[in-house]
Amino acid sequence: MTNATKHDAAHALDQHLAFIARDIDRWLDLFADDAVVEFPYAPPGFQARLEGKAAIDTYFRPTPQTFGGLVFTNLRLYPTQDPDVALAEVHGSATIPATGKRYEQDYIMVLRTRAGKIVHYREYWNVTLALEAFGGADAVKSAAGGAS
Repeated sequence: MTNATKHDAAHALDQHLAFIARDIDRWLDLFADDAVVEFPYAPPGFQARLEGKAAIDTYFRPTPQTFGGLVFTNLRLYPTQDPDVALAEVHGSATIPATGKRYEQDYIMVLRTRAGKIVHYREYWNVTLALEAFGGADAVKSAAGGAS
């Protein structure tokens, strides 16, 4: 993890990685009510933008059950001049219980905070790896809170 202070974006990133697979309620508390989550490389038919905490909750609520044993390694945090912005690369590893397949994904994450809460989060990931691990587009969409 990083040498972050409690109210900066690097700390929020640390908490994001620590909670998303283990405590979705604590993870959701990291977000402001008006937060936005974006997946810039989402393919057609996939949700590319989530607006508001309720939409974020619906999409991510199944994460702890969907990604068995999810762990993040090889965190590389790139400092910015703005303490409210964090940019990082990280590797995620899990087993997908529905298929029994391994999921290995490299992510680029960019987040912005306001008063210690995440207000904007962008996640770049390779959809092909998700399609292979989950067994197709419909399974990926279903696993992501029924998103479409």
